[in-house]
Amino acid sequence: MRVTVCELPHEPAALASAWGQLSEHTIAHDSELVLLPEFAMLPPVWLEERFDAHTWEIAQALRDHQLRRLGELHAPHVVSTRPVTREGRRFNEGYVRSASGELQRLRSKYYLPSEPGGWEKNWFHRGDALFPAFLVDGLSFGLNICTELWMLETYADYATLGVQAILAPRATAAATLGKWLAAGTVAAVRSGAYCLSSNRIEPTGACGGSGWIINPNGEVLALTTRTEPFATVDIDLSALARHRRDYPRYVFADAHAPQHAIVAGAA
Repeated sequence: MRVTVCELPHEPAALASAWGQLSEHTIAHDSELVLLPEFAMLPPVWLEERFDAHTWEIAQALRDHQLRRLGELHAPHVVSTRPVTREGRRFNEGYVRSASGELQRLRSKYYLPSEPGGWEKNWFHRGDALFPAFLVDGLSFGLNICTELWMLETYADYATLGVQAILAPRATAAATLGKWLAAGTVAAVRSGAYCLSSNRIEPTGACGGSGWIINPNGEVLALTTRTEPFATVDIDLSALARHRRDYPRYVFADAHAPQHAIVAGAA
């Protein structure tokens, strides 16, 4: 499967240029799955400590406009997160958009930071505590949204479930790239899956840094930069069964019972 990761801004002028270039890239490379950053193309509401209902409504209105643009990527599947309100509760919800335009809900972010530059707990309610496997076009994947990359417990479950990729849309600072890349490497090696991540770019410096594609051996196949903000790689799903018999996965294979064994389908 041919997959694309990126780093992407949300400010209108910067986004207009970057989005056009990303569309050209995904079309030229025949991307089959495009992973966008967390809250792609939307303002980072969590930078403000106090929740503001008007700002939230603006973000939701802009969400609907931006979601209609996903077709410009000409990719069969696009994954990111979005703001949604359900029964009076606000969520940072993952989704996958198919080539037909259908939008399928994945899971909502459960682990929410609460600190300067990341007041997510003030803006969102806790989402889904379970980390199931999702299936789309023969690809089985888990969704760990930004902070949830540090949910190391999920990787043993993913290995047992046979997940082929862990998708991690992020909003993290360039200065902390090293530790995030380490988390992505652990995710890939422990689960025996590919780890894909895309990141936001903010003029304030609150977010910025590479997206990546890491194989099950922990090898970084692609790392985006400001000068090369998009990366596309053909990942070999047929080899994953063999990788799962490699160290360290085989050591735990007979001893682990998955805690999150729900497998959800996505159109």
